[in-house]
Amino acid sequence: MATLTFNKDAGTQLFGKINAAAPDSENLKASELLKFVKGLGLTYKNIKLSTSGQNVTLEGEVEHQADAEKIALAVGNVGGVQSVNNQMRVTASEPESQFYTVVSGDSLSKIAGKYYGDVQKYNVIFEANKPMLSDPDKIYPGQLLRIPAAKA
Repeated sequence: MATLTFNKDAGTQLFGKINAAAPDSENLKASELLKFVKGLGLTYKNIKLSTSGQNVTLEGEVEHQADAEKIALAVGNVGGVQSVNNQMRVTASEPESQFYTVVSGDSLSKIAGKYYGDVQKYNVIFEANKPMLSDPDKIYPGQLLRIPAAKA
C-alpha cells in the first residue's frame, strides 16, 4: 500500500492530553494510536506503529488487504494525523480498495451511486468501513472512506 493523506483537523480526538513539545510525545502518540486500533478490534498478525510529527508509519502483517486498509483508515481518521504510510504486508492477495474523502452534503448512498451506479449499495461502503463507522448516517467532511472494488 501507499501513503494516504488525511484531514488532520477532522476525526476522532485522541491527543488531548499529549504535550507535543514533550521529548517522548511521539512515543505517546504511537502508543495511543495502537491502543485505539486494538480497541476497535481490528485484525492483524503483528503491528508496529511509529509517528513523526503528524505522519504515521504502519508496519507488520495482516492476512487480508481489507485489514491493512481498515487499520490505516482508523489511524488516519484521528485528529492530528495528516498521513499514514501503510507498509503492512498482506498474506492473501486481494485487490486494493479505492478511497474517497467525504465532502459536505455527502451520504453513503450518494457515494455508492458514484462508485457502483446504485445508491442501494451504500451498505457495501458502510460494512467496508466498520468498526470506524457505527452508523451509515454518521460520516463527516474530511473523513476518508474505503470503497471496495465492485463485485461482478
